[in-house]
Amino acid sequence: MTVTDLVSYEDALAAYDPVMGLEVHVELGTKTKMFCGCSTTLGAEPNSQTCPTCLGLPGSLPVVNAIGVESAIKIGLALNCSIAEWCRFARKNYFYPDMPKNFQTSQYDEPIAFDGYLDVQLEDGEVFRVEIERAHMEEDTGKSTHVGGATGRIHGARHSLLDYNRAGIPLIEIVTKPIEGAGERAPEVAKAYVAELRELIKALGVSEARMEQGQMRCDVNLSLRPNGTQKFGTRSETKNVNSLRSVERAARFEIQRHAAVLSGGGTIVQETRHFHEEDGSTTSGRIKEEAEDYRYFPEPDLVPVAPSREWVEELRGRLPELPRLRRNRLREEWGISEHDMQSILNAGAVDLIVATVEAGADAAAARKWWMGELARRANEDGVEPAALAITPEQVARVAELVAKGDLNDKLARQVIEGVLAGEGTPDEVVDKRGLKVVSDEGALGTAVDEAIAANAAIADKIRGGKVAAAGALVGAVMKATRGQADAARVRELILEKLGVEG
Repeated sequence: MTVTDLVSYEDALAAYDPVMGLEVHVELGTKTKMFCGCSTTLGAEPNSQTCPTCLGLPGSLPVVNAIGVESAIKIGLALNCSIAEWCRFARKNYFYPDMPKNFQTSQYDEPIAFDGYLDVQLEDGEVFRVEIERAHMEEDTGKSTHVGGATGRIHGARHSLLDYNRAGIPLIEIVTKPIEGAGERAPEVAKAYVAELRELIKALGVSEARMEQGQMRCDVNLSLRPNGTQKFGTRSETKNVNSLRSVERAARFEIQRHAAVLSGGGTIVQETRHFHEEDGSTTSGRIKEEAEDYRYFPEPDLVPVAPSREWVEELRGRLPELPRLRRNRLREEWGISEHDMQSILNAGAVDLIVATVEAGADAAAARKWWMGELARRANEDGVEPAALAITPEQVARVAELVAKGDLNDKLARQVIEGVLAGEGTPDEVVDKRGLKVVSDEGALGTAVDEAIAANAAIADKIRGGKVAAAGALVGAVMKATRGQADAARVRELILEKLGVEG
């Protein structure tokens, strides 16, 4: 089904109630894999970070990564979950070429964390509670690269390449309970939940949670039921969605697709689906398995995990300030509205502004540059602000130069442009481009005299009491000084020379 085959979103919601379930996989930032000592460093030569254990060779035995367990407990506590006193791993059996053991070591009926919740704030300030079913430990698969063909997928490819460096990297899978009651805001809730979860994971320091690098990815489960009914519909699962915007688009598309199928008298197939960034559509992957199809059974080579209550409470006491509480504190310190803070969060600029303030900038100036010029440049480049080639320390220096009067806003934008272009530090760009504000009173006085002489009629209007006309003379001086004069000081000099009170 293509985008043009869909019913409108409004018509879909007029007839059906969406129910969602979100499964988020978080790749932990441990130095070694979950069950062996192989490195997890990104960018290594393919298949160079493997061993008999993560390759599933006969006779190899796994050992649990203690930091992986600790990270799982931290995530569970931050999600208001109960932490199991005793849990164990299981074998999830299936054949994928990128899982060399032909089974995944995961957790099934005994997860390490369960029954939690995460409150998320929507753009209008409404808080929506998403209930957490479980958070469990498992390992990632390898990476398949399909060569040839038009889609980059296995269908139509000439051959496939397998890299097992990722196989065995620790994962935490966080599964929500069915999300009901969101109605037309279901896609927005999905996006807000993943965004809040990403901020929480980063705050805990257990993962960088960079979705574009696959360190965090979301499976969007969605079904529709006729309005006024309680029984869930058949669900689809859109796999490995790797951006906040795409999570929202995938949920929205599936609502419209399900509604089109059901309204046309068809039935929904329980299946996995692929998301396509170019148009926001999804296409069929494979028929979705049920739990019994995986033939789960307890992992015989690993002992159960039984975290002591003392250890759990110690970890609880070491949790950092959680993102929502931190944002509320910062909002009060910065004196801004909830809407403004939500805009900063949506832009991915909270930590950048905090770091810029810590580097010496005024909070208002830090917000101004990150949410103005730098947000614009990030949007043009299609990247997160953090990916721009400028540091919070450099932004703080630009703000300092403006505050000292060495730069005005126009010149500051040129300095930022130079830093982004790789021309050096803000001070080096100022020197190379000759961008300092003209503060020499003699030079400014000469420029003002010349502007008055060249615009006698305007000068007469100002002498006659039309002070607003001074803007034209200010503009002439700014043009003559290539924008490097202090506009406020220029205006003062013009009025002084014309004998007019400001």
